[in-house]
Amino acid sequence: MRRIARFHKVSLQQFLSALEEVFPGYSREEVMEIHAAIRLPERATKGSAGYDFFSPVAFSLMPGASIKVPTGIRAEMEEGWVLKLYPRSGLGFKYRLQLNNTVGIIDSDYFYSDNEGHILAKITNDSREERTVEIQAGMGFMQGIFLEYGITMDDDARGIRNGGLGSTTI
Repeated sequence: MRRIARFHKVSLQQFLSALEEVFPGYSREEVMEIHAAIRLPERATKGSAGYDFFSPVAFSLMPGASIKVPTGIRAEMEEGWVLKLYPRSGLGFKYRLQLNNTVGIIDSDYFYSDNEGHILAKITNDSREERTVEIQAGMGFMQGIFLEYGITMDDDARGIRNGGLGSTTI
């Protein structure tokens, strides 16, 4: 296997900003503890393609409900690679947990954005069986797979990214 990437935590300030938007009410000391406890994504087994992402906080997701999870993680990777994000297969199978954009795409240049390339995951519990998803702090809820990609012979992209979620304005 070729080693092409490295995961990092975002700064405390970036994490605080993102966390307060979705989970208000934490004190600065609590946020510092949560930030310190963030686990970098990791593969469960030698044969795993996906890197498990762990929730920094506990939350419940009722059927039909959505939430934006600030992971506290950023991914630095070589140009020509992309990190694709999916729900963990067990959560998808048991609860129909879905990423709202179907597959998250983290481009190599996202790392350099003003938000530090902070990976945010908006997920929905699409359970048809009225099952609530309970995610504990430190529990894996999403997985990321690095894939190499190609470009067309006549590609001439020159834009520079600054942000995510539609920031390229194409």
